[in-house]
Amino acid sequence: MRITGTDVGEFGDAPMKALGDILGNAPAAHLFIDARDVRGASIEVSGEWAGWLNAHKADYGMVTMFTGSRFVQVTAEFVRRFASLEGSMRICTEPAVFDQALFEAVRL
Repeated sequence: MRITGTDVGEFGDAPMKALGDILGNAPAAHLFIDARDVRGASIEVSGEWAGWLNAHKADYGMVTMFTGSRFVQVTAEFVRRFASLEGSMRICTEPAVFDQALFEAVRL
């Protein structure tokens, strides 16, 4: 999943519903979030994503997120803690690390 811009909740829960539809009843997937072009997200939006990720843990096995700025990294760390994903969410700050993890997951 690639996200860009600033999220202040203008799309409501549509992104979460769309992701839920994609994950569906398939076996647990490794979710990759490329947020290198995100400028920020509101506290409310971050909290909603944390709640959704926590509620849908069975739909994915692992989350790997690439953050393009320190602000987005701090936000992602909040989401990881709030959603109790300390052991299943990896936050990357270097594009090569994220790209390599994605390459290895697709290669399998």
